[in-house]
Amino acid sequence: MTLEGSRERWVRTGGVELCVAELGDPAQPTVMLVHGYPDSKEVWSEVAARLAGHFHVVLYDVRGHGRSSAPRPLRGGFTLEKLTDDFLAVADAVSPDRPVHLVGHDWGSVQAWEFTTVKRTEGRIASFTSMSGPSLDHFGHWIKKRVSRPTPRRIGQLLGQGAKSWYVYLLHTPALPELAWRGPLGKQWPKILRRLEKVPGGDYPTPSLPTDAAHGAWLYRDNVRARLRRPRPDAYAHAPVQLVTPLGDVFLSEKLYDELELWAPQLTRRTLPAKHWVPRTRPDQLAAWITEFVTATEGGRTASAATGPYADRFGGQLVLVTGAGSGIGRATAFAFAEAGARVVAVDRDAESAARTAELSRLIGAPQAWAETVDVSDEQAMEKLAEKVAAEYGVVDVLVNNAGIGLSGSFLDTTAEDWRNVLDVNLWGVIHGCRLFGKQMAERGQGGHIVNTASAAAYLPSRTLPAYSTSKAAVLMLSECLRAELAGQGIGVSAICPGFINTNITSTARFTGVDADEEKRRQKKSARLYGLRNYPPEKVAEAVLRAVVRNQAVVPVTAEARGGRLMSRFTPRALRAIARMEPPL
Repeated sequence: MTLEGSRERWVRTGGVELCVAELGDPAQPTVMLVHGYPDSKEVWSEVAARLAGHFHVVLYDVRGHGRSSAPRPLRGGFTLEKLTDDFLAVADAVSPDRPVHLVGHDWGSVQAWEFTTVKRTEGRIASFTSMSGPSLDHFGHWIKKRVSRPTPRRIGQLLGQGAKSWYVYLLHTPALPELAWRGPLGKQWPKILRRLEKVPGGDYPTPSLPTDAAHGAWLYRDNVRARLRRPRPDAYAHAPVQLVTPLGDVFLSEKLYDELELWAPQLTRRTLPAKHWVPRTRPDQLAAWITEFVTATEGGRTASAATGPYADRFGGQLVLVTGAGSGIGRATAFAFAEAGARVVAVDRDAESAARTAELSRLIGAPQAWAETVDVSDEQAMEKLAEKVAAEYGVVDVLVNNAGIGLSGSFLDTTAEDWRNVLDVNLWGVIHGCRLFGKQMAERGQGGHIVNTASAAAYLPSRTLPAYSTSKAAVLMLSECLRAELAGQGIGVSAICPGFINTNITSTARFTGVDADEEKRRQKKSARLYGLRNYPPEKVAEAVLRAVVRNQAVVPVTAEARGGRLMSRFTPRALRAIARMEPPL
């Protein structure tokens, strides 16, 4: 099987022939993708297609995998030294005059750590992006440190990684892995990946999987025990390294990389709420990170411009914010941009959305786009969801923030007033959750939905019946969705700000009064909120924190937190306050 649009060549080295595929312009920097176990180069097809517009992309089947030939005999044919020979042969063939940017996953990353830390490859590697595969030398030193200086914490780390490494022991047994892969395991593997990791099909895995997996068992047998027992003392990276750590990886503990700065001084860390096979499940995000890292390295710059407190958590993720043209929405878009996220700024005001997207790119977002839509328009939202998925990818974080204000007694609130408020404040949230939440669920890799409710959701008021009702519905919707989507790894948070200094007060409508009186009340409300002067940036901080901690309900201001407590413990007092006539 060949990669669509690729050019193919064969490279002879060490008694084997390696199948090499190339995409993109050879005049551009070369990005070399190295696959893991039990994969072939096709595991990278989605990432490669996204990188080909910017770089010269090279993929090759590791010896004994895919269409590359296997060494004879197999024993001793898969040592890291011989794999390094293969890498140099491919690099010399595809990029003889310029160093290459390495990207490795699983055993591809294990190999690439070797390439990046041995003297004979110095000058041939411009950068290295590692995911789900540690250096065996670093791993060996990590084990030795915990064995020689044990503490309860270190012993727990050893036992935890030991449990995750159960498959390594099995792969060392004679003949058993080969029999399993050529038999039932090889046949069931695609179904296992789809069920446990939600890996989509397409051109992966290839029909050569059983043979690839049988040959690949020698990667473990030829290297693991020898290197863990006698790790190299000089395994220092001679190129910038970007580490991508999937937080849900069932095979590798995050703790393996705790001291990696000792071995890789030029280290950029990323974390990803995903499982092991991220080249197949998160190609958009990986392509964004690789592009940013390679471009920065080529330009002699720092790898990441993101400076936010959660840059390692949100860097490269796709975040969509509605109502992003001003206030809380704009502040939230900026906060995610500072954390290195890709931002889709949505607002019904095209100019405001475009401005938010432009500033997001200046702040630190590697990419930011503006989209104009009225969230209350179901068909428009459906078109937006289709466009975002097709052009930018599946959203990782959705922030349903768009809202309007309405004040006035129930008897003065017309049916049209009710429809306007509910269409935006409630139906806008429903449309966002339904459309983008469905995409998250179908992807099967989790995500997070943030709905902006309000302290008014649980604080009754004689002057806010429509607004409070809409926000109370958003709060309950969030709680229901949180229960339903938890099993799919999708978190849902309801943010409940209090008196925030935004322009919603100056644009809110007041029912039952003439135009002059409405303007007077808008100005007075804006002045009062201005005196409170609680900035929307603090709400944005609460949004990011809610996603990181997967919080259910987040009252932001002191009055929102106090009101939440009163609603639970002293509801009669709240009802008495609600009956009071507010100053006009």
